[in-house]
Amino acid sequence: MDDKLVEKILKEVRKEIEKNDTGMVPSKPSSKNIKKEEVNAMNTPSPITEFVGTANYGDTVGLVIANVDSMLHEKMGIDKKYRSIGIISDRTGAGPQIMAADEAVKATNTEIVSIELPRDTKGGAGHGALIIFASEDVSDSRRAVEVALRDTNRTFGDVYGFDAGHVELHYTARASYALNKAFGAPIGKSFGIVVGAPAGLGVVMADKALKTANVDLVSYASPGNGGTSFTNEVIITITGDSGAVRQSVIAAREVGLSIAKSMGQNPVSTTGKPYI
Repeated sequence: MDDKLVEKILKEVRKEIEKNDTGMVPSKPSSKNIKKEEVNAMNTPSPITEFVGTANYGDTVGLVIANVDSMLHEKMGIDKKYRSIGIISDRTGAGPQIMAADEAVKATNTEIVSIELPRDTKGGAGHGALIIFASEDVSDSRRAVEVALRDTNRTFGDVYGFDAGHVELHYTARASYALNKAFGAPIGKSFGIVVGAPAGLGVVMADKALKTANVDLVSYASPGNGGTSFTNEVIITITGDSGAVRQSVIAAREVGLSIAKSMGQNPVSTTGKPYI
């Protein structure tokens, strides 16, 4: 028998075997329908209208409420002209999310209502964060949350975690309302954040930052002072000339990572992509 004829018969037999109960031949899966392993959560459809998405780091979730309940609205102290709020909430990290929120405020017609740094043991020595945006139009709140989630994936680049604690640095050439709300940053000025844990590490990093360049100390927070929620870290914020602030932050990073290594630790960037 001709080989081509045999192959044709076998193909018809296979089709008959593969028929389902309705008598239809199962269609071949389209490559367009195959779900990729890595999907950005912000692009994943959700039946819950309040859910906006997540960032890749810090157990960070973004939410929105189109029309806040009147009693809650009053207790939260939100201006009456704002009915919609955007929410960034996370378990690990505060600096990355606040820096990202600062970029979100610059890019949208929103206002920062509040920023809180809750103590969260999942973050080891550090904080979580609760950030609230407000706007007249829910689309603005949603957009602010989307921008913050995306930028959080960038700002985690200079967070270095290790078993004994963490080293965390942040820098922006132009601070806006989120950084002003959280740390008293001068709006429109260059601004840096230096964090070290355990707290003693942070003290040395702070000293190095201030000695390195001509910068002004905006705030100092220790475990019992400055709003750290008694976390085991020291946080300073600085302002000044853009180049000087950046140089100070980099110097603090170098000494912090060096001490961590001397402790037998292996500090690594959370994302593998430092941004400063």
